Amino acid sequence: MTKSRRRWLTPLGSWVLGVLGLWSAPLLMNVDPEAAFDSPGPNHLAWWAGLALLTIQAIALAWRSTHPSAILVATAAMTLVGGVVGLGDSVGVLSVAVVVAAFSWGLRAAYGGAWPAPLAAAVLVGVGTLLSGEPAGSGLVQGLGVVGLPLAIGLWLRGRHELVAAQQEQLRARAGELEARIQAAVAHERTAMARELHDIAAHHLSGIAVMTAAIGTQIDTDPAAAKRAVHQVRQECTGVLKDLRSLVGLLRDEGPVAEPSAASMRPESLANIGELVHDVRSAGIDVSTDVLNRGDELGAGIGPLAQLAAYRMVQESLANAARHAPGTQCTVIIDDTDPSQLTVEVTNSPGERGTELDSAVGFGLVGMRERADLTSSRLDYGPTASGGWSVRLRVPRQDAATQEAA
Repeated sequence: MTKSRRRWLTPLGSWVLGVLGLWSAPLLMNVDPEAAFDSPGPNHLAWWAGLALLTIQAIALAWRSTHPSAILVATAAMTLVGGVVGLGDSVGVLSVAVVVAAFSWGLRAAYGGAWPAPLAAAVLVGVGTLLSGEPAGSGLVQGLGVVGLPLAIGLWLRGRHELVAAQQEQLRARAGELEARIQAAVAHERTAMARELHDIAAHHLSGIAVMTAAIGTQIDTDPAAAKRAVHQVRQECTGVLKDLRSLVGLLRDEGPVAEPSAASMRPESLANIGELVHDVRSAGIDVSTDVLNRGDELGAGIGPLAQLAAYRMVQESLANAARHAPGTQCTVIIDDTDPSQLTVEVTNSPGERGTELDSAVGFGLVGMRERADLTSSRLDYGPTASGGWSVRLRVPRQDAATQEAA
C-alpha cells in the first residue's frame, strides 16, 4: 500500500464508523419509541448536516500528521456545530474523529506552546454536548473523555517510543565508544611495534653500514681484517633476524613458536648495556663506558620498563652516532649515585664529516621521548659545545617516586 493510500485509511475508517452511528440512531428510536433518545433521521436536514460534518472531519484528518493542533481544534469545532444544527444525541458520532485527532496530537505535537489546542478542543466538545441537550456534568465528562483519554494514551506511546529511541542511541554510542577504544588500543600497539622495529633495525643496520664501509677499504690492503669484518656483518645480519623473529613471535596468538636462542634472549636492561657497547665496539665504533655506582646493585629501584627505556636510549643513540657522524668517539655514562634518580647519558664527538644530529631528528628520538613519557622519565638532547651530540635520560627510582607521592 502506498503512503498516500495509508494516509486516507484512518480518516475513511473514522467516517464509516460515524456514518454507521448516524444511521443506526434513528433505527434505535423506531425499535424503542419510549427510549429517552433524541436523534434526527434521514428525513431531517440536521441528519444531512451531520453527514456533511463527518465528511469534513474525515477530510481534515488526512492532515493530522503535519498539523496536529489545527486538526484537533477543527474536528472538535465540528462537534460544536453539530450541537448547534440540532443533531441531539447523535452529536456523539462526531467524537470519533476528535478521538483520532487527540491521539495523533499526543503522538506528534510539540510540547512547548501547543497545549492550548487540546484545552480548546475539550471546551468545544463540552459545549457541543451541552447544546445537544445534555446536562453540564455530561458535557464536562464528554470533553475530558473524548480529548483527554486518547491524548494521554498518545503521549504515553510517544514517551515509550522516545525511551526506546534513546536506549538505542545509547547502545550505538556505547558501541561507537568501544570501537574508538579498540582503534586507540590498536593504534597504540601499532606505534609500540613500529618503535621496536625501528630500534632493532637501526641498531643492527647501523653496525652493518659501518662494517661494510670498512670492508671497502680493507679488502685490498688487509684481506684478513676484511674477512673478519665480513664475519661480523654476518653476525649482525643473524642478530637482526633473531630479534625480528622474537618480536614477531610475541605478536603471534596461535601456532608453535620457535625457541629463541640464548643470544636473542639477552635481557634488555641496565646490566646488559655493557654487552650492547661491546657489540657496537666490535662493529668498529669507538665507544667507552663510564659507570658511577653507589656500591649496591646497578639500577636499584628502577623498574624493568624503565630499564628497557634506558637500554633502548643507549642503543638508538649509538646507532644515530654511527649513522650521522661516522668516525665519532662515543661515551656512555651511567650515573647511579643519586638516590632519587638514575642518569644515563650518551655523547659523541663530531664525526669525520663534522655533521650534527640536530638537523636529522627522526623516529629514533620520537621513540626515546615516548618511552621516557611512559616511565615518567626526563629526556634531554642537543648539540654539545664541541659540535657533537648528547642524549641524557633521567629515570626516577620507584621508591623515591612512591615517597614523593605519599
